[in-house]
Amino acid sequence: MKSVTIGDRQVGPIGLGTWHMGDQPQIRSQEIKALQTGLDAGITVIDTAEMYGEGRSESLVGEAIQPFKREDLYLISKVYPWNASKTQLPISLDYSLKRLGTDYLDLYLLHWSGDVPLEETVLALETAKAAGKIRDWGVSNFDTADMEALWRIPGGDRCVTNEVLYNLGSRGIEYDLKPWMQRQQLPVIAYSPIAQGDSLGDDFLANKLLQDIAAAHHVSIFQLLLAWCIREGQTLAIPQSGSADHVLDNLKAADLVLTEAEWQALAKVYPKPTQKQPLAML
Repeated sequence: MKSVTIGDRQVGPIGLGTWHMGDQPQIRSQEIKALQTGLDAGITVIDTAEMYGEGRSESLVGEAIQPFKREDLYLISKVYPWNASKTQLPISLDYSLKRLGTDYLDLYLLHWSGDVPLEETVLALETAKAAGKIRDWGVSNFDTADMEALWRIPGGDRCVTNEVLYNLGSRGIEYDLKPWMQRQQLPVIAYSPIAQGDSLGDDFLANKLLQDIAAAHHVSIFQLLLAWCIREGQTLAIPQSGSADHVLDNLKAADLVLTEAEWQALAKVYPKPTQKQPLAML
């Protein structure tokens, strides 16, 4: 199985996303089981945010990870842009840590660019890192110009990743953002790598090519989409699922190997962008 390097940490290429999880009390136990099933199967990464359910997702994760050794996990959370100031970020971080039941995060992300000056946010993140409350920090939903602006700030190049929308039907980052990140040796964290269960209008499940390739390898189209997303070994995909069976299916995608002809066929039907596209966000 491929691994992805984030900062100085090696993690598997598939993690556990938690967007929308924790919102429905009637399925809480099912969602906890899904997360714990993934961890039992060897997944180490869980991605959450203070925005997700206004903390309910973090609380769910905190409950799910209780039986596991903290040092075996890689926990990611995110701060709202308006909470990313030197005074508010430490408060938001402490609330996140309390909900998660831990005293540190492996990775803390600025959820998207806002009105707080980046210089101030970088300083607040570096202060949290020096205090041992976060191991590394990064950003989310940053386009190329945003990343270039970050790199011009003292300490901005200590950012270790950028979490963005990326899947077979949303390849816009491949025009300039992904190449820029590769030059800086920054991995991509891909959210919605299976297009939220094919609910974003791409109609993957109806595509004959995807059906044929998936059938040839005895996998689902969703597993095929995940395998595509992590194909280069520089992307951490974080699909969200509240089903234990689906979590295990997702993990198997890391071992899927396609032929060169199959990769080329996919690229023909879902081509790389040939011009700059605005960064897609959900």
